[in-house]
Amino acid sequence: MIAKQNMLVILQARMSSSRLPGKVLANINGKPMIFWQISRIKRSKYVSKIVVATSNDQTDDELALYLQEIGVDVIRGDLENVYERFRKVLFHHNSSHFARLTADCPLVMPELIDVIFEKFFLGKYDYISNAINPTFPDGLDVEIIKTKIFKKLIKLNLSKIEREHVTLAIYSRKTNFKIFSFESSENLSRERWVVDYPEDLEFIKKIYSKFKGRESEFTLKEVRDLLSSYPNLHNKIGANYRNISLIDSHVRIDSDDE
Repeated sequence: MIAKQNMLVILQARMSSSRLPGKVLANINGKPMIFWQISRIKRSKYVSKIVVATSNDQTDDELALYLQEIGVDVIRGDLENVYERFRKVLFHHNSSHFARLTADCPLVMPELIDVIFEKFFLGKYDYISNAINPTFPDGLDVEIIKTKIFKKLIKLNLSKIEREHVTLAIYSRKTNFKIFSFESSENLSRERWVVDYPEDLEFIKKIYSKFKGRESEFTLKEVRDLLSSYPNLHNKIGANYRNISLIDSHVRIDSDDE
């Protein structure tokens, strides 16, 4: 374990998901989905600050109000230009590095955040992620970035898709940055634990129902043991839907270009 560090987490969230609108406030065990995700992130040994980066679109008014009610910092910006939203967060919250998480991953594992951060810090990387070469379940993605590197991206004349998917400009230019792909000793990439579709949400609700009263505490091992004991509990959507939002972005941009 490394010395205590001030770890900023920027949690990217919006209500206007095209596949499952309002999912971040979906009720799970009596609380909005984002409440449980934030509660789990807070259990990290290194996380000292969580800021939700959402849009200033009226569709996100309800989300921003809820987060303010529970005492979570919110920064709002352009709906499509997520890069500028993150720059705005970093302007208000000074940090030499930060973790990017997305609010469609309610099974986030704080112990995984910690071990990835330790690798990032000790290796002195510009960027580290467990999603470059996926070996963890879809929905456990963690990205950690040096702030000075992130701020320099604006000089690259970012494309529309790079402004929306804010770390694409880094991991698609591997020769320009010191990057590390964090991988599991066991390939779990066929597991789907992210929320994009109604079927995903039903799966997550079933998982949480098994850990009622321990929603912020259950571990990766406990979820895997649960799924081994109840094979029918697995998400009905296949792993080939990984990174569906990035794929959709490519499709939208291709259509715009026609």
